[in-house]
Formats: sequence, C-alpha cells, structure tokens
Amino acid sequence: MLSLVIDREAAPASGLLYLHGFNSGVSSPKSRLMRAACEAVEGAPLPCEAPQLSHRPDEALATAMASLDVLGPRPLLVGSSMGGFLVSCLAERLGLPAVVINPAVRPARLMQSWIGMDFVNDDTGERFVIDRRHHEALEALTPLRLTPAHYLLLLGTADETLDCRDAFAAYAGCTTILHPGGDHGFSALADYLPAVLAHGGRRLLPGRVTTIFHHA
Repeated sequence: MLSLVIDREAAPASGLLYLHGFNSGVSSPKSRLMRAACEAVEGAPLPCEAPQLSHRPDEALATAMASLDVLGPRPLLVGSSMGGFLVSCLAERLGLPAVVINPAVRPARLMQSWIGMDFVNDDTGERFVIDRRHHEALEALTPLRLTPAHYLLLLGTADETLDCRDAFAAYAGCTTILHPGGDHGFSALADYLPAVLAHGGRRLLPGRVTTIFHHA
C-alpha cells in the first residue's frame, strides 16, 4: 500500500486512477474516456484503474486506496464531482498529483439534505437510501486543508449541479482551467486531456484519444 509522500516533480506518472462521481459507474463517458487516454499515451500505454465505487464514501475511498497498489509509485489521480472529493482526500494523504473535475466541496452538507432519499445506480442496479452514516463518513474524510501544488482544477462555469464558485474558492492557488458554459458532466473533457495527462508528466499521441473515444 502506498504510504510515502512523493515529490510531484520527481517522475512521470506511473499509472492513472480515475474515480467517478456519486451514483455513477465504470461505464460513464468520462471513465471510458480516461481509459482510452491511457491507451494513447506516448511511449507505452499507461496502467489505468477506474473502479466501481460504493455509494458509501468510506468504502469508496478504501476501494480507491486498494486500486493504487497496481499503479506504481507515483500515480496520477483524476476524479469528477464526488470522485474529485475522494481524489482530494488521497492527494492530501499521499502527496500525489491530482486532477479534479467539477469537484464536490464539503459534500457532507449536500448529503445531509439527501438523508432519507432513495437512489438507483444505473451501472449496477443497486438500490440504496442515504442515511446519516453517509453524512458522518464525509465529515470525517473531509481534508482540513488543500495543497494547491497538488491540483489541476477543471471547472465548467454552467455546472447545473454544483456551484463552481465553491470549488474555485476551495482550490484557490492551484492551476485552474475554466470551461465557459461547461456542464456538470464536463462533456468537453476530451479537449482537455493533454492538460490532464501533462499534470502527471505524460503526453498523448496527437489525435488518438478523440478517435478512440468517438468509436468506442
């Protein structure tokens, strides 16, 4: 298990971990796109893990930690929405480079308003109800501070789910890309893949990723 804090400038990323958002899954467009991107890295394919995460945040983080074991000493962390929150938890614990896409900021407050609500995961078919344990786990996991040097922040300015101003303030000082009119799903992610991989010291083969993605 990774336990050392690693210098972000020491070496190119040895792998990539992608964490999807709340109630999403491995078949989401961003998850498929990140796997395609890892196949199109200059030199050789980059090891990639994009696990199915539990709706329970502590279990999701444990799955993410376990996935790091096969990604080498310095993986690049990428996460969207709730996955962005979980990626931030890992980045602060392990000192790893991270890309956060429309990340949830203090999601415990949002989850508190969902207590008692029913959900169905389209990827797994699982049905579940949000309870106080979700809120308590998120409160316990929330980092006390965010280290700007770890992060590349991608924000859509027209996010219909989260207020992008919250993330802009929380990740103040980090490298930030604002996509005008971008939605919560950040459907323009393919256009920013060179920046995502560059944050981990990697380059994409020109033209490969969007071709793979649009024919997947």
